Amino acid sequence: MTWELSQLVHRYAASIDDRRSVVPLFTPDGVLVTPDPPTVLDPVHEHVGPEAIAAATSGLPRTFHAIVGEVYDGERGRIACVAHHVIDNKTDLVWHLRYLDDYRQVDGVWLIARRRLSIDLIETRPLKRARTP
Repeated sequence: MTWELSQLVHRYAASIDDRRSVVPLFTPDGVLVTPDPPTVLDPVHEHVGPEAIAAATSGLPRTFHAIVGEVYDGERGRIACVAHHVIDNKTDLVWHLRYLDDYRQVDGVWLIARRRLSIDLIETRPLKRARTP
């Protein structure tokens, strides 16, 4: 089970970075709870269901997610991540964040039932160069 959950977490990061929908990685009644940075770093906005999750994750700038820690306890996970956001090809907006996840099997496949995103640190760095997609 741990391997399958780890693959799910990495598929989420890759999907965001590749600008693909993360909706298939959630249960049909899945929930994504996001912060309101830079003011509010705790999860406060609840996006319930496929349409709301799609809307919340579309329109993001180019990103690069590095999963730096994974802890699983049954059907729950705590995922540490460093997410880079390319702003105007000049700035790297970096979020050091945590996902607190609840997972559930649907038709034998592990999916995200609820994901809460908290940001611990925000920093900006100048970019020397960014590869264009």
